Amino acid sequence: MTRWTLTALGLDVVPSLRPLTYPGRPATGPALLTGPELLPLTPGPMPLGGWRMDGADGPPLDPALAALGREPADRRHPVLAVGSNASPAQLAHKFAAGGLSAVVPLVPVRVGGVAVGCSGHIGRHGYVAAAPYAAPGARTTLVAGWLDGHQLAVVDATEFNYRRVLLPGDRFPVTLPSGERLRGAYVYVSKWGVLTGPPGGGPPRPGGGDQGALLATLLAGSARLRALLGPGPRDWVERAAADPERGEAGTRILAEEGWVERTVGLPAYDPAAPGALTYGDLRPL
Repeated sequence: MTRWTLTALGLDVVPSLRPLTYPGRPATGPALLTGPELLPLTPGPMPLGGWRMDGADGPPLDPALAALGREPADRRHPVLAVGSNASPAQLAHKFAAGGLSAVVPLVPVRVGGVAVGCSGHIGRHGYVAAAPYAAPGARTTLVAGWLDGHQLAVVDATEFNYRRVLLPGDRFPVTLPSGERLRGAYVYVSKWGVLTGPPGGGPPRPGGGDQGALLATLLAGSARLRALLGPGPRDWVERAAADPERGEAGTRILAEEGWVERTVGLPAYDPAAPGALTYGDLRPL
């Protein structure tokens, strides 16, 4: 079986440890993350659990998961990543910190009606993270991670500036490389809204790109941000990460100077919603 380490693939940089690399490098094709390795998956006409490991002659995914003592695909929760959760290194780092296995199927999928912007806050690691927003007519490729219940709880706990919501498949279609279209999938929506283009108006600012360039643009546009976090992007991430109060003050400046649009057009968080649905629940009828 083909085995690629994250280091050999150039996917071993953890954005939370090196903030200017945010959002990190994503998985570029269907694969099973095992922690230090990515094992390629070959899509087929069957559900995800039947996709083959390492080509047509490899074992199906579900038996491979069972051999590792892990949950099958149908009992896992499909979660769309708009930022660093698409990075295998970031996920492996999060699960290691939570004392969990990092065995996760990762699949790039096509998502309709959603685009990636920048959250209207400065995170604890110093960077400005990505955040989704509704964009009718958009077709965006995002990496979906199939998380077991314990992994989902760990990721929820790390995303305290976000709320996990279910995107209904009739409004936001999620299509796998096999052509299967889910009836829904989860995504994390920022509590802070998204950054706009020029302050005080304009469309959402595209996210997921060069973090240094984004921070340089924000610094150039705000004397208050330059005084608090400048003069450059490296100063920004170092100061914000070292002093949470600086990051919080920077978040307030973004809102006060009109950089932030609070309404993102995605479903609202519902604390009374039933427990997280699984791939088995969300597969087409």
